[in-house]
Amino acid sequence: MPRDKTVNHIKIMAAARAEFLEMGYEKASMRSIGDRCQITAAGIYRHCKDKEDLFYQLVAPAKERLAEWADRHMAGYEAPIKIHEELMWKDSYIDMMREIVYPNMEDYYLLIVCSKGTKYENFLNDMTQMAQERILDFMDVLRKQGHEIPLITASQLHLLLTAYITALFEPVVHNYSYEEAMGALETLEEFFLPGWKKLMGFQG
Repeated sequence: MPRDKTVNHIKIMAAARAEFLEMGYEKASMRSIGDRCQITAAGIYRHCKDKEDLFYQLVAPAKERLAEWADRHMAGYEAPIKIHEELMWKDSYIDMMREIVYPNMEDYYLLIVCSKGTKYENFLNDMTQMAQERILDFMDVLRKQGHEIPLITASQLHLLLTAYITALFEPVVHNYSYEEAMGALETLEEFFLPGWKKLMGFQG
């Protein structure tokens, strides 16, 4: 469905955001959303197929921003290795949190905490699984090129990634202020990054 910029659409989306943030997806109702924006149910359905579609319209941009960042992140490491350049540290998911997630905490609270009953309810687990698959493939390429990469099983990597990604998003789940989230990020950076650099064989 095209992204509508009309006044009514903006009012509906603002009302839906408030409803989903307060009630969560499962307990939210289209009637309550209509009451919040003073638009009839029939009027709301001109802008979405149903409650699920309305929720997806709200959270899809946040999900897309993370996916685009993750693709750029991995491409930044994969592309040089394809031409046998030295493996150098560039950035991490901590930079993703700093640049995208923490400045937009409400968007990601909606996506992660309020999404039970939608296809996004296991978002962090899905994110972990995708990262695991791509990292394992990347490590195989590095080993074939002669880089000294420690051996790690898929289940061991899954354990580390689950701890890492869960910790990164805890400030979102617990609705930290931006300042609190940034302080937590510094602690996570000091704790996790040395281990990741060692595991992946980075030289700088």
